[in-house]
Amino acid sequence: MERESFASTEIAQLLNSHFIPIKIDREERPDVDAIYMNYVQATNGSGGWPLNVFVTPDLEPVFGGTYWPGPNHSMTAQGTLISQTVGFLEILKKMKDVWTKQEARCRESAKEITRQLRQFAEEGVHSHKTGEKSDEDGLDIDLLEEAYQHFVKKYDGANGGFSIAPKFPTPVNLQFLLRLNQWTTEAVRNIVGEDECKHATHMVINTLRKMARGGIRDQIGFGFSRYSVTKDWSLPHFEKMLYDQAQLLDVYLDAFIVTHDPEMLGAVYDIATYLTEPPVAAPGGGFYSAEDADSYPTHTDNEKREGAYYVWTLKELRTVLGDRDGNICARFYGVLADGNVARENDPHDEFISQNVMRITTTPAALAKQVGLTESEVVTILKEGRKKLRDYREKNRPRPALDDKIVVCWNGLAIGALARTSATLLDIDPEKATLFRKAAEDAANFIRKELFDEDSKTLYRVYREGRGDTPGFCDDYAFLIHGLIDLYEATFNNSYLEFADALQKSQISFFHDPTSSGFFTTRSHPSLLLHLKSGMDAAEPSSNSVSASNLHRLSSLLNDENYSKLAVETVAAFEAEVMQFPHCFAGMLGSVVMGKVGVQTVVIMGPLETARKKIGEGVGVGRTVAWGGSDWLRARNELVGSIPKDKVGVMICAEGECREVSSF
Repeated sequence: MERESFASTEIAQLLNSHFIPIKIDREERPDVDAIYMNYVQATNGSGGWPLNVFVTPDLEPVFGGTYWPGPNHSMTAQGTLISQTVGFLEILKKMKDVWTKQEARCRESAKEITRQLRQFAEEGVHSHKTGEKSDEDGLDIDLLEEAYQHFVKKYDGANGGFSIAPKFPTPVNLQFLLRLNQWTTEAVRNIVGEDECKHATHMVINTLRKMARGGIRDQIGFGFSRYSVTKDWSLPHFEKMLYDQAQLLDVYLDAFIVTHDPEMLGAVYDIATYLTEPPVAAPGGGFYSAEDADSYPTHTDNEKREGAYYVWTLKELRTVLGDRDGNICARFYGVLADGNVARENDPHDEFISQNVMRITTTPAALAKQVGLTESEVVTILKEGRKKLRDYREKNRPRPALDDKIVVCWNGLAIGALARTSATLLDIDPEKATLFRKAAEDAANFIRKELFDEDSKTLYRVYREGRGDTPGFCDDYAFLIHGLIDLYEATFNNSYLEFADALQKSQISFFHDPTSSGFFTTRSHPSLLLHLKSGMDAAEPSSNSVSASNLHRLSSLLNDENYSKLAVETVAAFEAEVMQFPHCFAGMLGSVVMGKVGVQTVVIMGPLETARKKIGEGVGVGRTVAWGGSDWLRARNELVGSIPKDKVGVMICAEGECREVSSF
C-alpha cells in the first residue's frame, strides 16, 4: 500500500483533506496494533497486515480492514479478480460521506463495539482469580498429548510443516514437539508415549530439513525468510526478521543436540553468522530488526522488486562461475533456463526467468551425474556459493534495513546465541567465543542504553538514540529469558542479577494482582483495552515466556515466590489452554514444570573448570548454576549450604542437594 496508495497524489489529497492520518509502527507500539487487530478480527473474521482502521476522535473504531488495492496497483486495469475488489480510494470516499452525513450513528456504533471488545477482553483476563483453587489441582500434563495429537493431524508428511500454503515455520510449535522427548522427567514420555515422542521428533527434523533445503533459506547468504508462499518451502516472502532468526537458531540447535546431524549444525552456523555479521549486527552491540523483501535489481534500477537481491538466472550462474561450475551449481540449486517460479505464484511478473535457489539433490548423486568425485563436487559447490555471494554483495543493492534495536527481539537473539556458544564450546571454541561475545555485547548495550537504573525501567527501541516508548511485557519477558540463557552459558553473575531485577520490575509494572498473569502494557487512559497475551503466534506469548522465566529463576535462586507466581500465570489462562492446548504450546512446558518442578544442577569448583562442565547440566526441565558465586550463595540458601570448597556436580531439588559426579 505504500507504493500503490500512500504515494498517490489523488489519495493524499483526499486523505489529508478529510482525515487525520496516523501511522503506527507496530514494532514500537504493539499494544496499539493488538487493540485494533482485535477489532478487525472480530468484525471481519480474520486479520493481518497492513492494518487499516478508521477511528473516532475518541480512538474508538468505526471501520477497518487489511489490504485494499490502490489506484497505482499494477493489476487494477487488467480485468483480474483484484480489480473487482473495493479499492482504498473508494473506501476513503465512502467513509468521508458516511461520517459527514451520519457522524452520530458512527460514534454510537463505535462505542458499542468498543464496549463489546472491552467486555470480551475482561472475560478473558478475569476468568481466574488469584489464589483460587483450580479444578482438580490445575492443568495436567495430559494436555501435552492433546496438543501433540493436533499437530499430528496437521502434519504435512511430504513437505514438512503443519499447514498448507502460505507456510510459516512457527518455531514455538517446533520447539514444543522437539522437546517432548528431551524432558529430564519421565512423566512426559509416560503420558504422551515413547513412540509418540519419537514421532514428534521425526516430524520436526523432517520439517527443519525441508526448510534448510528450501527457498525459504538464503542458500547463497545466511538466514531464513519469514514464510513460504508455497507448501514445499520453495518460494519465500523474502523479508528476514530478527525474531525468526533467533527462534530458528534455538530450534536448529535443539535439533543438532538431539541428532548430531551435520545438516542441522550447518543451519546453526548459518543463522548465527547472519546474526553476528553486518548488516544485522549493530556496531556497538545489539541486533537490528529486519531486512526488506524487495530491493533494486541493480544499482542503476529505479524500481524495486521482491526478491531481487536473492534470485538468479541460469545465465548469471554461468557468467559468474563459468560453464562447468555454473551448470553443476544450477543442478544442485534447481536453477532452470526459464526460471523455477510457477506462473501462478508470480502475479506481478517479477520472477520471469528467475530462480529461487533451493537444494534439489545431494553432492553424491550430482557427482554421479557429472562424472566427478563427491569431494570435487563439494568443493565446486562451496567455492561457487562464496563467489555468488561476493558477486551479489558487489553488484546488487542490499534490501533496506530496519535499523531499530528492539529489546524483546534482542532478548530472543541473546538467548539463542548464548546457548549456541555453550554447545559449540568443545566443537568450535573460536566460533563459540564469537557468538558468546555478540550475545554479551547486546546484553550490555541494552543495559547501558535502554535501562534506567533509577526507575528500573526498560525502554523498548533504540534508533539513533533511545526512544521514548517504555518497554512492554514482552520486552521484559524475552530479555529475562535471554539473560538466564546467557548466565547459564557464562556463569557471569551480572546477567542473573539483571534478570532478577528485571523480573521484579515486570511484576511491579505488568502483573495482574486480581487474576494473575501479565498485561501486555501498563495501564494507560488512551488505550481502549488492557490485554493479556497468552496465545503463541510468530513469537511465543509474553505470558508463556514469563511463566517459564519464573520457574527457572525460582530454581536458580531457590525463590518459592517466583514458583508460585509461575503457576498462577499459567492458571490465568486455564480455560483457554484446556480448550485449545495447541495454541499455547509455549506455555505447556510451564505446565510440566509446575507439576514436577525444575532440577537445579549446581557445579562446584573453580569457575573456568565449571564452565567446561556446563554441558553436564543442560537438559529440558533443568537449570544450571555455578555454586562458587558469593552473590548466588547469598541469594540462594540451598546453594549456600553446599561447602564452598566442594568440587563436583550436584543436583538440588525439593530442598536438598546430592552429588551426582565429581571431577
